[in-house]
Amino acid sequence: MSAVGTAVLLAAAPAGRGRAMDAASVLPALAAVPPGVLTGTPAATVVELADPLDPQTVLTRLRAAAASPGPLVVCLAGQLHLDRRQQLPHLALARTTPATLRYTALPWHWLAGELGARPPGTTTVVADLAADPDVWQRLIAAPGLLHLGPGPLLYGRVVPAPRRGEPTTPEYLRARAELWRSGARLTPAVAHAEAAARAVTVAPAPEPVFLTPGLVPASAPVPGGGPAPVPGPAPVPAARPAPPAGFRPAPAPEPAPEPAPVPQPVTVTRPGPLPVAPPVPVSAGAGGPVAVEDPHPAILAAAMAGRHGEAATMAAAWEREALRRHGPRSMEAVHWTEVRADLARLAGEPARSCELWLAAAEARLGLGQRTDDPDVEGAVDRAHHQWEQTGDPDRARALGPTLLDLRRRVPGRRPGALAALTRRMG
Repeated sequence: MSAVGTAVLLAAAPAGRGRAMDAASVLPALAAVPPGVLTGTPAATVVELADPLDPQTVLTRLRAAAASPGPLVVCLAGQLHLDRRQQLPHLALARTTPATLRYTALPWHWLAGELGARPPGTTTVVADLAADPDVWQRLIAAPGLLHLGPGPLLYGRVVPAPRRGEPTTPEYLRARAELWRSGARLTPAVAHAEAAARAVTVAPAPEPVFLTPGLVPASAPVPGGGPAPVPGPAPVPAARPAPPAGFRPAPAPEPAPEPAPVPQPVTVTRPGPLPVAPPVPVSAGAGGPVAVEDPHPAILAAAMAGRHGEAATMAAAWEREALRRHGPRSMEAVHWTEVRADLARLAGEPARSCELWLAAAEARLGLGQRTDDPDVEGAVDRAHHQWEQTGDPDRARALGPTLLDLRRRVPGRRPGALAALTRRMG
């Protein structure tokens, strides 16, 4: 029997002039996502905390959620302040003021303490945060400041708190909610990249930083009674293009999944241009390979800005690198085929997108994935949808037989999909 997932939706910010983020404004969008979609499980429970008053109450709810055996997803919107006495970040709650921060805000290391002990691969935190100037400076200097321990995967956005005027809004988390509601079966890393690109488009200033899981030795420290030390360079998951373990939304029940990599202090990246050719990691002595910036935000940002040729060129370069390193029969290569398929969709090329999704589905089946695997079904569903959007009758006729053959093997979960395709094929 599949485990029941748990989703915690926590949005908190001080009342009055101390409010730097309108955190609770994202809750309706998150609440509209089916619970099982949030957690990737057939059934899930949702715990919603809107502008809570007391840190002990929040801790109790988090502790109960962390004790659940199934997958746990924590969606977090709010603002961070630094306790100047202990030099530790705190999440402000509804009654928090600068003078009462230590007693009315949730210490970030409480969150790490409850989530960090869970088994790796079972916990995901999606955060959209505004940071006061002290936290902002510390975060840029020490990415490990928001480290949550050896288990959780942390994806998110942090923006500097506005000094005056209207509070900022959680556009990154709102974009994640839209992606969940769309029904797209995106891996966590790809969903993060697309949400990051959308957030930058909606709110380009102030310049944010994005948080992604880093893979570093498991002995890295957890924030405790003093300032967090600066960790060494931590490669992001895309340093070896798209490792499949880092992009899988949930382990399949059969066969038994390999142990998930141990995520460690988050990697902080700023959006920026990416070289067309993927950089080759070079030796850094005892420190290991030099970190390579996650290419997905830059690729999707280029696509959403209308620079479709640039985006496609970058993705093709990373695909060639995956083929060189891992070969054509690898999940890394399949991942970049799927990225190119989605870029073709964004560029308004449905026939090309359909063709690439068909290739991705065939590749997944060739690697031994089952016909009812969600990733296989998702690839065929997307190919089918893009085929329906194809306006060129000749291209549609050319792609139709391949799609029909795949749809017969992978009927998917939409009732009548095969029958509808057969009718349209005539």
